[in-house]
Amino acid sequence: MMQRSTATGYAASEASNWLKRYYFLRFAVAAIWVAMAFTVAKESQLLAAVLLAAYPAWDAVANILDARRSGGLSRNKSQSLNVLVSLVTAAAVGVALGHSLNAVLAIYGVWAALAGLFQLATAIGRWRRFGAQWVMILSGAQSALAGIFFIKMSGGNAPVGIVNVAPYAAFGAFYFLVSAIWLVVADVRRGGDRAPA
Repeated sequence: MMQRSTATGYAASEASNWLKRYYFLRFAVAAIWVAMAFTVAKESQLLAAVLLAAYPAWDAVANILDARRSGGLSRNKSQSLNVLVSLVTAAAVGVALGHSLNAVLAIYGVWAALAGLFQLATAIGRWRRFGAQWVMILSGAQSALAGIFFIKMSGGNAPVGIVNVAPYAAFGAFYFLVSAIWLVVADVRRGGDRAPA
């Protein structure tokens, strides 16, 4: 019984450590993407196009990496659906770039809404094991709302571009950073609670 309890505790600790690293990685990639979107991509249509297609593609890769550490895609339906939607989005953005940026923004809107709902479902499923998922729940809900806003904006006459997507990615980066820090603080507090008096 002691060995089983120790093994379970070790597995939970490893899973928590992975989740912290994962959230920090998601923050770093999103922050770099946002920085490029607001600087060099504003001056280069080609780079902006690459970044717009790469963002959902990276989301798919990230969800695959995370799911593999959590029992695989077959055990994580919300992440499986997120991977599928993100890959389809990356391909659709590549096609839409040949038509108009309004079409790209509309595709981003659908993706943001669906990905937000899937992220929300993933965070709710993780709540019992890790806690500190309220930030990811908030992020998922905001992503869904941002998607509706993108779709509405894409039907307007105002010029759109990568700078319209960048704030959405910036909020995502912020939420991942807060989630990572929250888990670190929670682990430190649990460690302090276990420490002998």
